[in-house]
Amino acid sequence: MITLIQNDVIPMVPLRGSISASGDLMPLSYVGGLLQGKKSLTATIGDRTLGQRRAVSAAEALKSVSLEPLRLAPKEGLAIVNGTSFSAGLAALVTHDAHGLAVLAQILTAMSVEALYGTVESFDPVFAQVRPHPGQIESSFNIRSFLHDSTLVNLNRGLEEGSLRQDRYSLRTAAQWLGPVLEDLVLAFEQVTIECNSVTDNPLVDVGNARMLHGGNFQAKAITSAMEKTKLALQTVGQMLYAQCTELINPKTNYGLPPNLVADDPSASFLLKHLDIMIAALQSELGFLANPGGTHVLSAEMGNQALNSLALISARYCYEAVDVLSQLVSAHLFAVCQALDLRAMHIRYLETLQPAFHDLATNLLAPIIENENSEASITALQHRLWAAFGKLMDQTTTLDPIQRFPFITQSLQPIVLSFASARAETVTHLRHWTEQCTKTASETFQQNRESYALHPDATGVVGVASRRMYTFVREELGVPFLRSTKAAAAEEGMIDGPAATRASHSTMPEHMTVGSYVTIIYNSVRDGSVYKPAILECLAGVTKPPSGAATTGTDTDSAIGIERMDLAQPQTESVL
Repeated sequence: MITLIQNDVIPMVPLRGSISASGDLMPLSYVGGLLQGKKSLTATIGDRTLGQRRAVSAAEALKSVSLEPLRLAPKEGLAIVNGTSFSAGLAALVTHDAHGLAVLAQILTAMSVEALYGTVESFDPVFAQVRPHPGQIESSFNIRSFLHDSTLVNLNRGLEEGSLRQDRYSLRTAAQWLGPVLEDLVLAFEQVTIECNSVTDNPLVDVGNARMLHGGNFQAKAITSAMEKTKLALQTVGQMLYAQCTELINPKTNYGLPPNLVADDPSASFLLKHLDIMIAALQSELGFLANPGGTHVLSAEMGNQALNSLALISARYCYEAVDVLSQLVSAHLFAVCQALDLRAMHIRYLETLQPAFHDLATNLLAPIIENENSEASITALQHRLWAAFGKLMDQTTTLDPIQRFPFITQSLQPIVLSFASARAETVTHLRHWTEQCTKTASETFQQNRESYALHPDATGVVGVASRRMYTFVREELGVPFLRSTKAAAAEEGMIDGPAATRASHSTMPEHMTVGSYVTIIYNSVRDGSVYKPAILECLAGVTKPPSGAATTGTDTDSAIGIERMDLAQPQTESVL
């Protein structure tokens, strides 16, 4: 069996047909048939990477790796087919991936907190101390640690007029939402681990007491239980990530980001609109897949198998849920990296504009300010104008620059008038300042947008986890900060194709769709490459959580399990 697996010789097994009661009789019989070299059964062999995969008889498959057909001794055939190993094997793969997605969800939450200018206060240890659920303790500790060194998080002093005192629920209650999920995944892991290290055929030989025992260890309900919990956990994680992602895309909830996270004029680009629709479809499917499978039991085998676990069916649907959530996670990671770039671009814009903005106020408005020789009055005016300018920038993200900046500067005029003297020349000075301020703000905006797009880099403003994930996506996967241009669309025959800002990865096509880039991220999730270079490094920076946490991978020893769960050794704690 080990030789077959090492050489990628795989029996062709029907997808459906097992009720996982007397074990997985049907699928395991195909495994046993391959070992015996049955000519009536089929296996696949050949190099996948070279496109040489082909179906051959089981006998030919054994010959391809120089193996002789297995001659079974008494009870060996029954031991092969009458057990839960098929369901347990799939459940082990699913559990492994589900745990990785749970960690990734915590990192994405931290990234969303930064992209939405959220507060770290939501993850203060006091919340978990007074409500000490192990999963909540761990998730809040992880997310808070991931936010270390971020300049984007809000300390939430509640001093800014008109701002939310608390984040919306997708961020503020993330630890409480994820906590029970982590606890369920820990229990599912324990159940699958025990099953993988158990004897599940029938009858059993009690060698020590020389007895033959007839019982029901083949009933795979433990796997069904683990998979039902895992399916619901995946749906729960998806619901949170869906809410976060839609808040990132929506200008009514994203605290100053442009609609659809566009890096161009909003009237000319709808960059992530289809992604917004796609994640709704994905989350709806996760909701369907979360429905329990073990409740649909029918009596089988003329009433003998009146109780059957349907474990393999549940594990199959759980596997599908893992795949769907992987797509949603990939879309979310793409969107949040785009959002972080837009934040960094906006910060650079304000830093570039501020000196010129203040100079305009000093040079053009000083003559009309009462107490014009008072430096304090000019400074106070500059402060009020700049604060109002920043707030208006957040409120006008749906406008193109040609409408946006005239609107903003005209909206600032009442502030100027509150400082100005009642003189005839006041209107002239105010009009001149408005024109110059509009021109300077607009030109600086356009120049900053073009220069940032050439060399996008958000690493200087984000926290430790976001920095690593952003770098992984941008540099290692080559998924860029996107701008949408009609010229690129026309060239590629697309209605609205994104033109990537690219510094490397020249082997990729010059123009790709948003979906193409999301697929690149998705592939890294499914092949596991996202976990070792990104997630494990994020987790490596997190010290051990407080006593009582759910231990789903916050220390570096347990984190190794994301790469490889050691199911040969029974565990009492989940390892990610």
